[in-house]
Amino acid sequence: MRTPRFIALAAAATLVAAACTGGPGASAGPSLPTSVGDGEGQLTVLAWPGYVEDGSTSPDVDWVSSFETETGCQVTVQVFGTSDEAFTLFQTNPEQFDVLSASGDASLRLVAGDFVQPVNVDLIPSYAQIFDDLKNKDYNTVDGVHYGVPHGRGANVLMWRTDLVDPAPVSWSEMFDPNSKYAGKFSVYDAPIYIADAAVVLMATKPELGIKNPYSLDETQLAAAVDLLKAQKPAVGEYWSDYTKQIDSFTNGNTTIGTTWQVIANVLQGGGTAVDVTLPPEGATGWSDTWMINSKTKNINCAYKFLNHITSPSINIQIAEYFGEAPGNRESCALAANPDHCAIYHAAEPDYWTNVWYWTTPVADCLDGRTDVKCTDFEAWVKAWQEVRAG
Repeated sequence: MRTPRFIALAAAATLVAAACTGGPGASAGPSLPTSVGDGEGQLTVLAWPGYVEDGSTSPDVDWVSSFETETGCQVTVQVFGTSDEAFTLFQTNPEQFDVLSASGDASLRLVAGDFVQPVNVDLIPSYAQIFDDLKNKDYNTVDGVHYGVPHGRGANVLMWRTDLVDPAPVSWSEMFDPNSKYAGKFSVYDAPIYIADAAVVLMATKPELGIKNPYSLDETQLAAAVDLLKAQKPAVGEYWSDYTKQIDSFTNGNTTIGTTWQVIANVLQGGGTAVDVTLPPEGATGWSDTWMINSKTKNINCAYKFLNHITSPSINIQIAEYFGEAPGNRESCALAANPDHCAIYHAAEPDYWTNVWYWTTPVADCLDGRTDVKCTDFEAWVKAWQEVRAG
């Protein structure tokens, strides 16, 4: 479960040409708003835990109260634990939430289902400050149309117990060797999107498969990734989705090597557990979240005001430090309470992210540009992952 990584919108009549419907490929498409008017007085937000804090978790963790005071938009928050949960909530309650924070493994599903609307980023001043390499990505921009504002990012890195693993691993191949002396103590992320991690390995080790994007797999390529994951399974001691579970297993030594987030390594190191991490030369998967607006929202002005607030420098860095991630706003780093925060999370190092493949929803139209074949979609990945876990 993605959790705080240190612990666990009256009608929009004053907004000109509100964008309330539409989706990718719509020929006419919605008209983008051209101005932001007064707030409607309310906003309901669906978010990863730790992204929208109002002081109720801790009195010194509050970036919602200032927004409410400044805009008059009273915020109600519901949190979710996984991208699948967020998508299901939106699908079953399409008018309940005005905005949400969506990771790349949910965002394209939301766009394709017309659950979210295009965003006029010119009306969001903070957008100009977002790192350029977080803009115009497959998971937040479709045919040149923006579907939100990037928020932050992180890489899925390789972690090991330095006192129990020797020599230090330098490649993802260490995680796919069933004959490893650490077999039985591998820690693996438990979600269909982990198939992309296997695809990253195959990109480096089996170029003949022709994988150019780990989220863009035809049937043959998906089958190869599934075979690799099935071969890995006997060596897996733990499939984790709750970050506290991985922390506990590394602390007690039940697992000694695995895929992780930087913040988990920070927590373990802070607690005295000897771990280190690396971004292997093959590259890695990663995650980047985007703030998106419900296509059916009646609180469009509050929504635009919120997107600007939550990604502004002073707020973005507070969330990044509390949550454990690299901020998306390039002006944030100078405001960090910990002057080393952005260095630890490689926030302003574009070269670090060059070979990080951010979670992206697999779709049938190949993301790598191929038109002579259909790629496997997310439903196929879910079935494939069930096959791996059952195997």
